[in-house]
Amino acid sequence: MSALITTLMAGGGAAGTSGSMTTTFITFGLIILIFYFLIIRPQKKRDKETKNMLAAMKKGDKIVSIGGIRGTLVIVKETTVVVKVDDNTRIEFSKSAIAQILDKKSATATEKPSKAASKETPVETVEAPVKKKKATSSKKAAQSVEDAEVVEETPVVSEDGPDKKETK
Repeated sequence: MSALITTLMAGGGAAGTSGSMTTTFITFGLIILIFYFLIIRPQKKRDKETKNMLAAMKKGDKIVSIGGIRGTLVIVKETTVVVKVDDNTRIEFSKSAIAQILDKKSATATEKPSKAASKETPVETVEAPVKKKKATSSKKAAQSVEDAEVVEETPVVSEDGPDKKETK
């Protein structure tokens, strides 16, 4: 054992330690970068999204708790919320116990369908005449098919030779 310690203390061991120290620091640096990009950064992003979701909760939103209880928000307080689960059942939760918001009931959500409905109305009026034209053209096509006569084509030998044929 003492021979091993003396060998490491000798001049040959000092040159080997500086090279291995650099390699060790580079390895630890790479491990820290991997942990940052694979674990720490995504977790911070999720925490930020959750914080924004909890801050945006309003009365009337349908939510799901961490335990799987679904209900509608009745009262939103500073750190807690009261959730209406059934007609006469209300439960008070900590805001951090809310897993997700299913349906947001807000002024912007009610305005968007009205805008969409106003956009759809002109589209329907524009498309209606086009559909009628297609229907009338298909009726005309059906009538022309019924009125059509079948004509047999007979090959006519041209004057140039028997290889070339013309149809009338």
